[in-house]
Amino acid sequence: MMDRRSFVKVAAGAAAGGMFGLGCSDDAMTIEVAPGKSLDRVGLQLYTVRYLMESDFVGTLEAVANAGYDDVEFAGYFDHEPEKVRALLDRLGLGAPATHVSLDALRQDLAGTIAHAKAVGHRYLICPWLAEEERSIEGYRKLATFLNETGTACRDAQLRIGWHNHDFEFETIDDTIPFDVLLDETDPELVEFEIDLFWILAAGSDPFDYFDRYPGRFSLCHVKDMTADGTMVDVGAGEIDFAEIFAQSEKAGLEHFIVEHDEPTDPIASITASHEYLANLTF
Repeated sequence: MMDRRSFVKVAAGAAAGGMFGLGCSDDAMTIEVAPGKSLDRVGLQLYTVRYLMESDFVGTLEAVANAGYDDVEFAGYFDHEPEKVRALLDRLGLGAPATHVSLDALRQDLAGTIAHAKAVGHRYLICPWLAEEERSIEGYRKLATFLNETGTACRDAQLRIGWHNHDFEFETIDDTIPFDVLLDETDPELVEFEIDLFWILAAGSDPFDYFDRYPGRFSLCHVKDMTADGTMVDVGAGEIDFAEIFAQSEKAGLEHFIVEHDEPTDPIASITASHEYLANLTF
């Protein structure tokens, strides 16, 4: 997959630089190129700035808004009341379509978790983690059943339940890929998926293959970049060709594009650079 992305970048750069006679001389053939699409909204997973959120919740969200982000995805509220969070988001002009919640929160207090999400204004509850001791094929099947059951309750509350992948869902167990089990055994009418582009590629899997086999299943994505040696970097500083991936948005079902960096050295500089790249990206 890294080779394919590198080829696409090289080909695109060569075309822009004058291959095939483009712009080489006054006699060169003129080719009209349709204007590219761009992202209408860019979101940030607040896990990226979690340490700043701990010490300055309000100031950090202000910095996120000042960096140009339209939406945020929560990963904890740091003991702030949902109504106050909603008021702050409204003041800053930030949407908050999704939040990450643990399976334990859903298992132990589904009604309370739903009520909290509704008060903040979320539309998606995204689960991001399965404990290692549950990672058997039977465990993934039980998870799929649980997501369907929870999805029914969420639908009744005008919410959607979803699953966010890491790399472990692609580790074959008994000749079966767990991520396929989750996709095959959850109801598309009840369960969404937030595809993490870094982790699916880190696992050696192909997002385009999943877009082809499960069209429309991926409403959200985490946009995080990777160098050739697999290091996570700011969006635009790595090798992932996001333009190629975003060009498949309609097939994939993608509606929400959410920047994340797990361990940025300078969180504000990181989110600023990532937003600037995506704000200027066409596909």
